[in-house]
Amino acid sequence: MTAPLNRRHFVLGLLAAPLALRAATAAVEDQHLPPWTPGCLDIHHIATGRGSATLVVMPDGTSMLIDAGATNNALDVSAAPMPDASHRPGEWIARYAQRHLRATGRQQLDYLLVTHIHPDHLGDVNDAAPLSAQGAYRLSGVTDVAELLPVGLLVDRGYPAYDFPLRPGGRYAENYYAFVQSRVQRGLGVAAIRAGSASQLAMRGGSAPFSIRTVAANGEVWTGSGEQAKSMFPPLSSLARADYPDENVCSIALKISLGKFAYFTGGDLTSYTHDGELPWRDVLGAAAKVAGPVNVATADHHGMFDGLSGDVVRALRPQAWVIPSWHLAHPDMLQLERMLSQRLYPGPREVYATSLMAANHLVNRRLTSQLRSRDGHVVVRVAPDGASYTVYVTGNGDEDDRLKWVSRHAS
Repeated sequence: MTAPLNRRHFVLGLLAAPLALRAATAAVEDQHLPPWTPGCLDIHHIATGRGSATLVVMPDGTSMLIDAGATNNALDVSAAPMPDASHRPGEWIARYAQRHLRATGRQQLDYLLVTHIHPDHLGDVNDAAPLSAQGAYRLSGVTDVAELLPVGLLVDRGYPAYDFPLRPGGRYAENYYAFVQSRVQRGLGVAAIRAGSASQLAMRGGSAPFSIRTVAANGEVWTGSGEQAKSMFPPLSSLARADYPDENVCSIALKISLGKFAYFTGGDLTSYTHDGELPWRDVLGAAAKVAGPVNVATADHHGMFDGLSGDVVRALRPQAWVIPSWHLAHPDMLQLERMLSQRLYPGPREVYATSLMAANHLVNRRLTSQLRSRDGHVVVRVAPDGASYTVYVTGNGDEDDRLKWVSRHAS
């Protein structure tokens, strides 16, 4: 249950979300995000306006970055780069991670997880992208991060062949493969994700009741028993080439747990089945069913039209939704309607967007006016026992981590 800053803000929150947003901003003016402390779980949804990136700091200080998107889309369809264009998005992500890893005493990422091979999750490239000093690839997104921060283990859905169901093409994909090959040649860790595993993405030490479960990857979904997973996909030989699973439906999904607290995120997983013609494509639905309910969840595929079905929302039923938005189409009106729906599941909930474009807000104002935040980093901090958590929104216009919103919850 939410425990807002004071009674006045609680009343305002019930009456009108925009007023609550302004009131909370005033209440936390000139306050900054407190640093991580041992035992806590931090989940930072980083708002660069250019794609997805989530930093996870585990209870013992082990760190994982999930994706590092960097798109080259024009400003008519994409949010402006934040804090500004003086650095590339991947550089801003690395700087953010460096800043928030200081409290752990370690300036490196233990894991860098790439949910799937798309530029808004790993980085687009063009001739303007500089060459790496480490290998024959250009710097953008994931490669920018790895240039500035040591990465212990790179994990993705396709290593080493990247040929299931088909090898992703495009300049951004080839650049990523060159980066992977360079890591292998330098003796650095690269691994394929294991669907169903709760041991692959583990803490380095500590005894907290903490786990990261790979709920889905490559169409394989955890069965709920041990570390077993079952494929949702039919044999490729039975499908027309046009119906092969795409990158989005092959995305990696995770459930992160600490005590009673649970969090779900699934890259660009979708639930859309082409109106029932291809039911096996609802990998998100199967993953949500085995993972839910949770306390906090991301609106996967950025809240696009094919992401959250009613069944997904019913299964996850979080107290807080985070939309990793950056594009004009993020979020879709029906997706937001479902996140806010009291019919799909009852009770209070908060919805946060990392970068909502003004045009989307103009069209969807009836719903977007109910967002707790429309712009900024969304940080979920879980208490060491997992019994409670706090959602912070911090400004993304600079590197000061100035608070815009604080909301406290029981798990």
